Amino acid sequence: MPVVFWRRPGCSARLLMGGWALATLAAPMAAAAYPGLPAPTSVRRQRLPVAALPPLPSGLTTPVLQSQVSCPALQARLESILAGERGVWSVSMADRSGRLLADVNGQQPRSPASNQKLVSTAFALDRLGPDYRLNTQMWRLPDGTFRILGQGDPDLAVPHLQRFARLAMNSGGGPGIPGSVVKLELAEEPAQAWWPQGWKVGDRAYAYGAPITRLAITSNAIDDAVSNPAARLRTLLQRSVAQEGGDVRIAMVSPQSPLPQNAVLVHQEPSTSMLGLLSLANTESHNFTAEVLLRQAAGSWDEDRAARIETGWLMQQNLPMQGVTIYDGSGLDRSNRLTSRFITALLLRMDNHPYGRYYLGSMAIAGQRGTLRNLYNGTSLDGRVYGKTGTLTGVRAISGQLLTADGPRYFSAIANGASTPNQTIGRMLRQAQDTSLCGGGYGGQGFSNSGYGGNTY
Repeated sequence: MPVVFWRRPGCSARLLMGGWALATLAAPMAAAAYPGLPAPTSVRRQRLPVAALPPLPSGLTTPVLQSQVSCPALQARLESILAGERGVWSVSMADRSGRLLADVNGQQPRSPASNQKLVSTAFALDRLGPDYRLNTQMWRLPDGTFRILGQGDPDLAVPHLQRFARLAMNSGGGPGIPGSVVKLELAEEPAQAWWPQGWKVGDRAYAYGAPITRLAITSNAIDDAVSNPAARLRTLLQRSVAQEGGDVRIAMVSPQSPLPQNAVLVHQEPSTSMLGLLSLANTESHNFTAEVLLRQAAGSWDEDRAARIETGWLMQQNLPMQGVTIYDGSGLDRSNRLTSRFITALLLRMDNHPYGRYYLGSMAIAGQRGTLRNLYNGTSLDGRVYGKTGTLTGVRAISGQLLTADGPRYFSAIANGASTPNQTIGRMLRQAQDTSLCGGGYGGQGFSNSGYGGNTY
């Protein structure tokens, strides 16, 4: 699996309308395609209150994916394209009313690779809300010791440590006073919990397989993974305090250790917006961010417990769960199993979600952005597919939303062993653009309920 480089996306805002929360900003770079949207900003803002997920208004229902194929013409064309490789593919397509337009092996569980991030980001958006940010905090304890608590901000960097060091010196030994000693506790998970159990040892040396920790400088990766992030953090903090003229004694404590009474919050560093975090996971396929979102949404940094909680949430969403098995948040665990019909139903569900614009706005766009920017350039799919890619050895998956003249088409295509998967997926999507095959009649303008279309890589 290739190393994925990433950048910090911009921020987002939301508009409350009759109890429904709707995003008013697209993901970064989408603003140019939708002139009414404000330009993004990279400036960190104060953490907004976490929004509770509003219930569906009475009298409204969410479309549910049907179980029977309703468009035999499209079905026949997809089967013709897959031909002799039909057995290694799972493909499902649906429209916004929930009609299952075509389905080839749609209930066959397969390794989804990074399509797993569609699940963890949906879970996180629903549970945490669009105003959520990850926070890194420094507390002063009654005995003068400082404790740093983190939630896995992927953008945490050396300048933030320098700010913590400066504030600690100002509140403790005093800047520039010889012999000043700062006592500092770092709340971090034990080393045995840094990597999901199912991640292969060989993956852990690369940036995409970096350890998942609460206090992660540059997501625990430089060019490759940082194998001992706690030691690196110690070194960087010692250097930062020394630059302020002091010395530091560092101890590691459990994140589960409660703060003493009368502890005082000295400083808090908020992460980028929820849209920014979702975009890191879906547009750039950033494994670290996806894993953090799973843990924070579940309220547990125990990997197995977080996966069980997410599975319980999925079971409440009226999705086809047969064969679905969750092991991690990013898809790097080869034991994950999803079906194309499940992913298609999830995409339909999230497009009707009160926060659906954030979900779709976080995806890559064919020919334009993220892991899809080099796919389908100059074709009818360019700028018309919003999607999530997935790649492991022998695995290729693209799932998302296709804009058509008759409204959105939700699709998932997973191949475990295909010869030319990108080309095959492109051919199938171009067939789905021919709305005459399935009767049409929904009066779509090429936009989803969320207001966007989709792309893939």
